[in-house]
Amino acid sequence: MLQNLQALLVPAVIERLVLVVNHVLASEPVAAARLQAHQGRSIALELLHWPALLPAPPLLKVRITPAGLLEWCGLDDTAAADLSVQVDAANPAALFVRALGGEAPALQVAGHAALASDIQWLIDNLRWDVEADLERLFGPLVAHQLARLGSALAAGFRSLARTPWSRARGGTADSRGPSPSP
Repeated sequence: MLQNLQALLVPAVIERLVLVVNHVLASEPVAAARLQAHQGRSIALELLHWPALLPAPPLLKVRITPAGLLEWCGLDDTAAADLSVQVDAANPAALFVRALGGEAPALQVAGHAALASDIQWLIDNLRWDVEADLERLFGPLVAHQLARLGSALAAGFRSLARTPWSRARGGTADSRGPSPSP
């Protein structure tokens, strides 16, 4: 049952993810132009050290289109990728929290050097202007408030991720020393 649900859910999630990445790429003509030089090449993203308790994520493989955007190759594509990108995902929650904070994960890259250089440039320089997209939908006042709320939530997640577990459980991790026993 879980495998059937995963078989339906994974392609839908990957397709939406590729749409979001393409939206960000299309909003910056320089980004799409950098990728146009690599049209037809493929990039494989693999999550390493994934926890065994969670369903294993598939290898995400995309091909660069003539427009400088990405096209998902599907789950059945077994051809070798021109560029292999590996991310340590031993702690998916921490990886997600860092991504919310705008921190790029540590990557291991192997393959086509020029493509790797352009992908690194995109990681370093490309950002999604969520507030501008929200403004198109809701107007400037609502968009600004939603962006502020999102920033506050992201800051809360970041501080939660940095909080030592002993303090989060109500322990005594402060400088006053241990609390008296009852």
